[in-house]
Amino acid sequence: MSFETMFSPIEIGSMTVKNRFVVPPMGNNFANTDGTWSEQSIAYYAERARGGFGLVTVEATVVHEGAKGGPRKPCLYDDGSVASLSRIAEACHAHGAKVSVQLQNAGPEGNAKNAGAPLQAASPIPSACGRDVPREVPAEKVYELVRGYGDAAERALRAGVDAVEIHMAHGYLVGSFISQRTNKRVDEFGGSFENRMRFPRLIVEEVRRRVGDRAAVIARINASDEMLGGLDVHDAAAVASYLEACGVACLHVSRAVHIKDEYMWAPTAVHGGFNADLVSEIKRAVHVPVIAVGRFTDPYYAELLVREGRADLIAFGRQSLADPHLPLKTKKGCSEDVVPCIACLQGCVARMYRGEPIRCLANPLLGHEADPPLQAASPKRVVVVGGGPGGLCAAFTAAERGHSVVLYERRSTLGGGMHTAAYPPGKGDIAGMIRSYIVRCGKAGVTFKMGCEADAAVVSRERPDVVVVATGSRPLVPPIEGANNPAVIAAEDLLEGRCTAGRKVLVVGGGMVGCETADFLAELQHEVAVVEYRDSLGADMAEEHRKLLMRDFAEYGVQQVVGAKVRAFLADGVAFETSDGRRCELRGFDSVVLAMGYVGYDPLSAELVRAGFDVRIVGDAVEARRALDATSEAFEVAAYDAVLA
Repeated sequence: MSFETMFSPIEIGSMTVKNRFVVPPMGNNFANTDGTWSEQSIAYYAERARGGFGLVTVEATVVHEGAKGGPRKPCLYDDGSVASLSRIAEACHAHGAKVSVQLQNAGPEGNAKNAGAPLQAASPIPSACGRDVPREVPAEKVYELVRGYGDAAERALRAGVDAVEIHMAHGYLVGSFISQRTNKRVDEFGGSFENRMRFPRLIVEEVRRRVGDRAAVIARINASDEMLGGLDVHDAAAVASYLEACGVACLHVSRAVHIKDEYMWAPTAVHGGFNADLVSEIKRAVHVPVIAVGRFTDPYYAELLVREGRADLIAFGRQSLADPHLPLKTKKGCSEDVVPCIACLQGCVARMYRGEPIRCLANPLLGHEADPPLQAASPKRVVVVGGGPGGLCAAFTAAERGHSVVLYERRSTLGGGMHTAAYPPGKGDIAGMIRSYIVRCGKAGVTFKMGCEADAAVVSRERPDVVVVATGSRPLVPPIEGANNPAVIAAEDLLEGRCTAGRKVLVVGGGMVGCETADFLAELQHEVAVVEYRDSLGADMAEEHRKLLMRDFAEYGVQQVVGAKVRAFLADGVAFETSDGRRCELRGFDSVVLAMGYVGYDPLSAELVRAGFDVRIVGDAVEARRALDATSEAFEVAAYDAVLA
């Protein structure tokens, strides 16, 4: 497929962007605690510019003192950050990318404890249960806040950026004025559409007055709040048209407030480009360029949207974390090399909320751009045992550094438990990630030895300098009566098609694996029940994933039994005990599926150590955890271990 439209230039106000690939603003916690951007921040943005993105947007940057929502948020409310932002601009410009910085006051979505000041909003409505109640901004204070946006824009211009993006979406300060759901004011900033738009209009006018034609002014807006009484796409189209008349040069269209953040950073089951129809409606209302965002992972649908005139640029958010070189790989026709974002949310969103530097399961280099792996001074022989995500990651990382790598996998298929995870509904991108790892190993010169169970004798024939044990995990078979019955089906055997289930199925274990197995069966029209010891199903899942899974359960009529301690596996069900001590049974099932977790599997490292080998253990072989841990640990060993220097 030709991507001529995606690689065509476009004018946004005073700047010309070389292509339609955009890195949107994403919180990353790479900034220094004093509000300046760090060396890692600079390297992070430069890597995406090096990868071919035409417009790189710097993360939400605080414009008002007292509105800093986290310790590692960059700030532009004084001059202290100008020099570090200038270095980002210079680094990105060196690769031909334009740079925009997003200006934000989080308002009711902020954190008063971190900010050291009360939160501010249009009206005193908390963003969610348990969150701080913001203070209503007095009318005279609104005009002061407007000046803060202008001051920040002027500092950004001095730093050499090409554009500023005013954040008006997601229920943050400006958005709280626009939406009737959160604006209950009766002064000049409330009531009518014109009044609710007064604050954003004043900001745009102030910013334009400060920067003139020297920088483009972009606004990020919601296509829909996804909340009763909030903005819908019709309101959003009117907002877009109004902002164009105010002088905005481009609109960056996102979606939802944080209560509905499954529409902001959509989980795996949500298809890429899911906002396209909403964006198209807004595009019809304006003449300025429109940026679409919404879990885009490849350029195919993006090319179609831009070619049809339904959007002008496409923001590849988490995809730019997973593979910052997406544009260059696309231009070279190397689509199989692209590492897809699998929308797991493990390393990005979860860590962002905890105030930790973000990471990526699919791309363990994320967060290490300032100290990338170097070519080995003394190439070594490396044996990797296990072809799951950890083993594959260790193999290609070591091989790309110049080491000679042999990977042993006992099965005939690579991917390990991660490959199994691709089978439940909506998880197909995981298979794409595994394939990209295999391709990367092949191009780096890794030798695969498939269908071979490695032991000390096998390893010794390779005469390795280092052995990386990445043997993964095995299903937990608990010491419960009947659990070892051959009729009980392991979830992974069912998912991978090694056995089949009857019409009516009981899944024992309601964590992520059990719930996704139940969803897999229910989609295929089995009658499914899930029994779980904890008080709720999917307790180990990211909330965005869990929300969609629970919707499936409701649609398919999946029976949910929680607070149940299984005491015995029966031929057609289980016996269990409730939290209040009652003895009960679930019976009448054609099949029983075991999904009670995993345990680390390492049959080899002790034997290898006794034989005198230098051994590193990574991933689930240490302890059954998340795939993020496997790829992170494998990368750390292969990239930075002193033995492989």
